[in-house]
Amino acid sequence: MTFPDISGDLKALAPGLRGRLVVNAPIGETTWFRVGGLAQALFSPADEDDLARLMSALPPAIPVTTIGLGSNLIVRDGGVEGVVIRLGGRAFNAIDVMDDFRVIAGAAAPDQFVAKAAATAGVDGLAFLRGVPGSIGGALRMNAGAHGGETRDVLIEAQGVDRSGVRRVFSNAEMGFSYRHCSAPEDVIFTRAAFRGRPGDPAGIEAEMERITRAREASQPIREKTGGSTFKNPPGRKAWELIDRAGCRGLTVGDAQVSTMHCNFLINRGTASAADLEALGEEVRRRVLETGGVALEWEIRRIGKAAST
Repeated sequence: MTFPDISGDLKALAPGLRGRLVVNAPIGETTWFRVGGLAQALFSPADEDDLARLMSALPPAIPVTTIGLGSNLIVRDGGVEGVVIRLGGRAFNAIDVMDDFRVIAGAAAPDQFVAKAAATAGVDGLAFLRGVPGSIGGALRMNAGAHGGETRDVLIEAQGVDRSGVRRVFSNAEMGFSYRHCSAPEDVIFTRAAFRGRPGDPAGIEAEMERITRAREASQPIREKTGGSTFKNPPGRKAWELIDRAGCRGLTVGDAQVSTMHCNFLINRGTASAADLEALGEEVRRRVLETGGVALEWEIRRIGKAAST
């Protein structure tokens, strides 16, 4: 379905916007699952000032949703109402390595690029980002981690713009990190972050990243239309083990399937809808609760509304 064109309203509310504004943008096809509907309006701001201009002008009645690289995201088939923000360009994907082993990265910078830049400069401590799909903004929002490291282990501070257009800075402590979660206000759109590394040998760091890459390729269906881990690990448990014990490995709904390679991953085998993927995930949750007494919590973010029937 398509949405009413609100581009004229947005330009009238915030004259002078310099970023790219697209109405009825097909954001579903940009996600790793390649499913889902349209964004009523997709805005890619030119820089932080441009983002703040729009945020300060938008009335509360217009919803705002932020997306990144689409690696850990299901866009529902009915699409996303309001304004969807997607950061990009030099203003948001720059990576700068400082002499004191700090790494400054824009929120749109892919995590693996940040890991690579740090390694090349001999900055250790950020190699785990090589195993995290997505971009820095998502890593901040969900305290992303892999292979023994988490965002909270290395973050100095994060910067962003809130719904009122006010620039905000959060220290590591103010982010309120916990497992796959941060407590920063939901309306904040992160724009950049500063990380603290430590001296290291570039060759050694590169070797560690290569090990991480091999481990991912050997254990995760990264060549498929898939996302990151579907469910969070319950305290002291592994989600994939619970899913496997519930008999869900290879389970299908439509063309959506629980991966036979790693059953905490869902796969679009070709023609799955967002509804298929979400229904499959809910069936997995039901079976795990029934067989193991554990209520799995979604790690993959789901946005938008179901298709009209």
